[in-house]
Amino acid sequence: MRVPLSWLREYVDLPVTESGRDVQAKLVSVGLEVETVERTGAGLKGPLVVGQVLTIEELEGFKKPIRFCTVDVGTANGTGEPQEIVCGARNFSVGDKVVVVLPGAVLPGDFAIAARKTYGKTSHGMICSTDELGMGDDGTHGIIVLPPEYEPGTDAIELLELVDEVLDIAVTPDRGYCLSMRGVARETAIAYGLPLRDPALLDVPAPNAYGYPVKVSDPIGCGTFTARTVTGLQPEARSPIWMQRRLQKAGMRPVSLAVDVTNYVMLELGQPLHAYDRSRVQGPIGVRRAEQGEKLTTLDGVKRVLDAQDLVITDDRGPIGLAGVMGGADTEIADHAEEAGTTEVVIEAAHFDAIAIARTARRHKLSSEASKRFERGVDPQAASAAAQRTVDLLVLLAGGTAEAGVTEITAPSAPHTIAMPADHPDRVAGVAYGRETVVRRLQQVGCDVYGQDELIVTVPSWRPDLAEPNDLAEEVIRLEGYENLPSTLPTPPSGRGLTDRQRLHRRVGRALAGAGYVEALSYPFIGDAVLDQLGLEKDDARRRTVTLVNPLSDEEPALRTTLLPGLLGALRRNDGRGSHDLALFETGLVFRPTGEETKAVRLPVDRRPTDEEIAGLDAALPRQPRRAAVVLAGAREQAGWWGKGRPATWADSVEAARTIAREAGVELTVRADRHAPWHPGRCAALYVTVDGEETLFGHAGELHPRVVKELHLPERTCAMEVELDVLERAVDGALQAPRISTFPVATQDVALVVDAGVPADEVEKALREGAGDLLESLRLFDVFTGEQIGEGKKSLAYALRFRAADRTLTVDEASAARDSAVALAAGRTGAVLRGA
Repeated sequence: MRVPLSWLREYVDLPVTESGRDVQAKLVSVGLEVETVERTGAGLKGPLVVGQVLTIEELEGFKKPIRFCTVDVGTANGTGEPQEIVCGARNFSVGDKVVVVLPGAVLPGDFAIAARKTYGKTSHGMICSTDELGMGDDGTHGIIVLPPEYEPGTDAIELLELVDEVLDIAVTPDRGYCLSMRGVARETAIAYGLPLRDPALLDVPAPNAYGYPVKVSDPIGCGTFTARTVTGLQPEARSPIWMQRRLQKAGMRPVSLAVDVTNYVMLELGQPLHAYDRSRVQGPIGVRRAEQGEKLTTLDGVKRVLDAQDLVITDDRGPIGLAGVMGGADTEIADHAEEAGTTEVVIEAAHFDAIAIARTARRHKLSSEASKRFERGVDPQAASAAAQRTVDLLVLLAGGTAEAGVTEITAPSAPHTIAMPADHPDRVAGVAYGRETVVRRLQQVGCDVYGQDELIVTVPSWRPDLAEPNDLAEEVIRLEGYENLPSTLPTPPSGRGLTDRQRLHRRVGRALAGAGYVEALSYPFIGDAVLDQLGLEKDDARRRTVTLVNPLSDEEPALRTTLLPGLLGALRRNDGRGSHDLALFETGLVFRPTGEETKAVRLPVDRRPTDEEIAGLDAALPRQPRRAAVVLAGAREQAGWWGKGRPATWADSVEAARTIAREAGVELTVRADRHAPWHPGRCAALYVTVDGEETLFGHAGELHPRVVKELHLPERTCAMEVELDVLERAVDGALQAPRISTFPVATQDVALVVDAGVPADEVEKALREGAGDLLESLRLFDVFTGEQIGEGKKSLAYALRFRAADRTLTVDEASAARDSAVALAAGRTGAVLRGA
């Protein structure tokens, strides 16, 4: 919400010395987020005056049309003689009043004006457009043409209100009343302790039976509908400069008088309005839900197919507007420039259901100033005042006549009351405010308060966010100042540090970072589209998601069930920006519903929840295991003077899983598998032993080429994802530090020939078990296939390192341990010592 300070002063008598920065500080202190204070006209220096075009000479022989004008600027130039000015714009004629900047002036952006020779003429100043004066868009994209009543030489800086300060306020969804000058003025008055001149306090005639006919078929969707009619409007009437300037400063473009008036009243009171050309409305106005498949062309020229949940405004022909969002093109107000401008209008001021409007706006991807306000809550009692204010302005500015008929349809409703102990804000904040302070603050926000120890609070109609005692307590606390709340840190019990689980998670992150991976944090949201791109089957457990009620994006409405979409998205973005050698990792929660979740209970905030309440909340949550994942692409080892380097392969993703398992002191078992989104021939299932049973830990390998293509990833992208909760259960006691021996190592190499289908992991496990306690490490350093070893065979070469903790091993001891390892591998896998 953009709030011009000059407009705000109409409702609150701020001290003359108060600047926009001062007002910003006050509003921030009462809980409004004022993002910026913009100074319009900063650096502007006159003379800037009204001028009347006397003559126009068309200059020939140039690439674009150029005009040499003489302009009467009164005595502003010191001589009273016409000012000669060269101008390229063509939207003005002889006799028009324009804005002229004279030599010696400075325009915004430190643009100094001086007489200069151009196109063979000397131009003594410039005829200005809105862009050159920093006024914003007025829709003309040309020279400012003023109404004829202003005399040449009039100061245009004051006339156009060019120097002002505009506060840009980020209004949170619960403070919808601040999307109006009325709401911001109320907060300003409270912050300064000054009285408020409420612009909604108007004399409004009572409804009668001869107003414009209206029929509301859905009183839940439309609780209030007010209709007023104004006739005899002058089609040529234009919005006055002061109204245009206020709209521009508030971020809206002037269109026509009738439209500008409805926009102005919306900004002033927070009540969206709509004006229909009465000659284009056929029959009574109705409010109902749309029929599935009905069509409506909205004011933006788009033909929309309506949903059965959409709330629409109708006449005898059908829908003429999308209620609370945008009007229809069939009843649009005709511009004064058209052959037959609008002379009679029907003004709509209604109150629509916030949820219905929000869903309609999102369904049609059509956010408007009206929908923005309705979905945050509009004062239902402001409709009649807003309609009256609109009528008054149209009568004043367009010479219209207000018809006596007043239509007002209102669904029965009672004021919302809340019972609250007088000391409830004290207990919530931990501060002794006292009853008098609580009552005073609640009355300042518009509440009626009765009672002594037990307060009965009637909430004002413009505050639908005040629903329970805690909301009232928050109002008292914010107005008394959040900065005045005591800051008390809890005292942790001594002798307790991180849990084993926390230490394990941190070690995993440090280990992956040490292995060359860069941590990336991604949003925990996904959509069906990315699950399709990953090639997941329809019955895959990762497709059972938790859908958010109010997602940030319609494309990603669910909580993630896997870390891979976010990581692969980060890899794609980095690759697209020129970083092709990538190794990323992430640890975080995924959300896997079981279908047994219960409905969540709402916990109290004025006391500690009971164990049963906390257990009920936990039962409503999906299973949230913590996972770790890595993705790789490009070079794993860079080329240089030290060697050629090598690309990242599926083996690196498996090694990342081994790195994680080593941090927990757990042995990892690797087996071939087929599991989306990995390549069926380059996918490894990772297992760890939990309570004596092998348990699936995760998967690693190279992604399927189809997935790589769908996600626009680099070729042969690899990935790994494991569940850290499973790893935690696999930990058997405290992690043992490695033994360090001071005695020399004995190295033995063996090359074993096995069938091509025998996994290297099974051979390795047999060698480890057969070698016994003397084996310090075992490494596969070569895999060979060829005619020398026979068809369907492969050679696996291992380096075995033996060491004893208390002595130097003899050759015979090392050889015996090697032979024992080979013998067990031969018995289990059919391995034959190569060359034997």
